Amino acid sequence: MLDNLPRGTICIEDIEMGMTRYLRKQVTDRDIELFAEVSTDHNPVHLDDAYAQDTIFEGRIAHGMLTAGLVSAVIGEQLPGHGTIYMGQSLKFLAPVRPGDMVYAEVKVIDIDIAKRRVKLDCHCSVEGKKVLIGEATVLAPSRKFD
Repeated sequence: MLDNLPRGTICIEDIEMGMTRYLRKQVTDRDIELFAEVSTDHNPVHLDDAYAQDTIFEGRIAHGMLTAGLVSAVIGEQLPGHGTIYMGQSLKFLAPVRPGDMVYAEVKVIDIDIAKRRVKLDCHCSVEGKKVLIGEATVLAPSRKFD
């Protein structure tokens, strides 16, 4: 994975509007197989080449939630990072992600409520510049007051 900043924590007191963090990850066959195992979602559109050829996707695709998990990785590792608690997430899937695709996942701060330690983030994933997922997340950010 390629990150733009080191992993760690950005406390609510240091978060600013417009802050952005991202990662890039190539989705592999192994990632898809492991996600199927962990999630118990063995839909053949993800795992069976012959089956997937006869779908609207004309080939295998990664689980949508695997792609969404990359957004979670940015939130949990970078912005706000370690200690962050998810409160909500909206997602819209715009296009499939295929084995071998390099996914760019980015989050951007669009609202901050310091008193409640809440941060709203615009989230998206793209492949070769084309958005494949969009959404918003609301998280509870860590605070130095509780360290």
